[in-house]
Amino acid sequence: MQENQGLLWALGAMSIVVFVGSLLLMPVLIARIPADYFAHAKRPRSQMGALHPALRLAVRIGMNGLGVVLLVMGAIMLFIPGQGILTMLAGLVLMDFPGKYRLERRLVKRRSVLRSLNWIRARAGQDPLVAPLAAKSAS
Repeated sequence: MQENQGLLWALGAMSIVVFVGSLLLMPVLIARIPADYFAHAKRPRSQMGALHPALRLAVRIGMNGLGVVLLVMGAIMLFIPGQGILTMLAGLVLMDFPGKYRLERRLVKRRSVLRSLNWIRARAGQDPLVAPLAAKSAS
């Protein structure tokens, strides 16, 4: 019985840390997304091209690492209190993988997600995100 109680305390503490961490970190990350980031049909070019290649690699590794952590935290927050979908979206924005931009745009096309993101941005004094346009049909 004692070992289960310790596990429950650890899970409870982790839940509180993840919840508080998401409340503090999410507004900062969401406010840093350029307002027109999701408005383009193709992913906008990164501003990291001007960096030294070694520094660019270090930044990409760091951003991917933080993105994975946020993605996992967001998945956990789907089952505990917290901003699960928004945390997962912030993690995806930081990561770099094939098909990422399409997935991000798909999530942001959901009215509830875009509304939540823009509410957080308004509280941070940032312009609202431009909604992704529907893909044009090839006719």
